[in-house]
Formats: sequence, C-alpha cells, structure tokens
Amino acid sequence: MSARAIRLGPRSIAALVLISGIGVIAFGWPLLADADSGLAHSADAPWLFAALLPLLVAVVVATIADTGMDAKAVAMLGVLAAVGAALRPLGAGTAGLEPMFFLMVLSGRVLGPGFGFVLGSVTMFASALLTGGVGPWMPFQMLAMGWFTMGAGLLPGPHRLRGRAELAMLGVYGAVAAFAYGTVMNLQGWTYIGGLSSGISFHPGDPVHENLVRFLAYCAATSFGWDLGRAALTVVLALTIGSTVLKALRRATRRANFEARVTFEAPGRVPPA
Repeated sequence: MSARAIRLGPRSIAALVLISGIGVIAFGWPLLADADSGLAHSADAPWLFAALLPLLVAVVVATIADTGMDAKAVAMLGVLAAVGAALRPLGAGTAGLEPMFFLMVLSGRVLGPGFGFVLGSVTMFASALLTGGVGPWMPFQMLAMGWFTMGAGLLPGPHRLRGRAELAMLGVYGAVAAFAYGTVMNLQGWTYIGGLSSGISFHPGDPVHENLVRFLAYCAATSFGWDLGRAALTVVLALTIGSTVLKALRRATRRANFEARVTFEAPGRVPPA
C-alpha cells in the first residue's frame, strides 16, 4: 500500500499552479528587464519576499480546504520538516554535501506531490530559522525546495517500480534535481551580483539568449562542484539506505491511514440468550 498524506483537490492544484507560475516569473523576470528599469537589483527582493510568503501559505490553506490534510498529516509534516531542518546544518558549507535533499526526495516519493511541495517549503523555512539563513533569498529557496520535493511525488507510482529499480530512479531524479535546484537558485542571485567578469556577469537589457549563455558559464565556474557534491551524496544515500527509509515512511503512512474515512454502523441485534 502506498498512502499519501495530502490528496490533491481542485483548489490545491489551482494554488500550486498559481504559486509555481508566479515563482517562475519571480525567478526569470530580470532577464526581461530593461537596462534602465532598475528592477534587476537586490533592493527589490524584500518586495518579492512579502508577496511570495502569503502564496506559500495559500497552498497549505487550499490543501486543508480540500480535506486532504488532517491532524495526522500536519503531525507528519511537522516531524519530517523538523528532521529535514536538523539535517541541513550537518552538511552546509562542506562541498555541497546536504543530506536534507535525500530525505526530501524519499518523502515526496512516498507522500505525494501535494505533501511534497508543502513539506519542502516548510523544511527550508524551518532550516533557515535554525541556521540563521533568513534573508530575501529565503522565499526563493522555499519555492525551489517545494518544486524539488513535489517532483519526487510525480514520478511513476510505486506499483510500477519497486526494489532496486525504484532506488535507481530516485537516485537519478535526486541527482538531476540537485543540479536543477542549484541552477534556479543561482538565477535568483546572479542578476544582482556585481564585480563579476564580463563573460559571466548579468547584463540588463541584453538579449535573453546572450544572458543565458553567460549564466551557464557562471554556473559552471561558481557552483558546479557544489551541486555535484549534493547530487553525489543524494545518489549514495538513496542506493545505500533508501530502502530502509522508504519502508519506514510507508509504514508510518499506513499506520496513520491519512485518507481513511470514519463511518458509523448501526449496532447489530443482540442474539437471544
């Protein structure tokens, strides 16, 4: 049995599509900004922070409104977010070795895309508070981690893949998503970092394709090694202890039985003595 803590309803889907669309705009609009607009600057980040946080909350509210999230799911969310937040400081600052990403991949796989998005966002928020990483980049990290975890929940169902094949799939997804996470977060900061060489710096108002070429060069020069460490650790953990963690998560969801409906039956007749 593969239970999911959060069932996606129409309002949940609408909220996820809305926040994802706004997130894409938030990450990418500086590429379309005019050179004289002054938009592609770090001073604008607090405004994005203020706009994105209510939208992240809206995803949770919409999920609760769709009755896909009850007290047991909230408790599971809190426990996994706390564990993920505690794992982040263990590898932060050490060649990109971040075990939190491994937990997010497996949690999204077992608990589904809706739970995954909320879990990834809440975990990144909690870890930012724990590590003192609160800043204008935080809502972008929450969005990126939400996408990262949600993607694991969109992989082919466990009834199709189990055992080594499932672990291999999760390892490949974790590696690709680790690079994708690093890339989108690079885009968030690259547009307002000054002092870079002209070959890798952002030039407001230049054609998008030219800026994208410079952006790829920037990623290769500054973060490829870090992303490689994150991807490698995710693959190693998935192939070594992934099976044990998947069994524990699936056992927890079965026992919680998040989507079970309570029914009452009329008492049967008492047989005569």
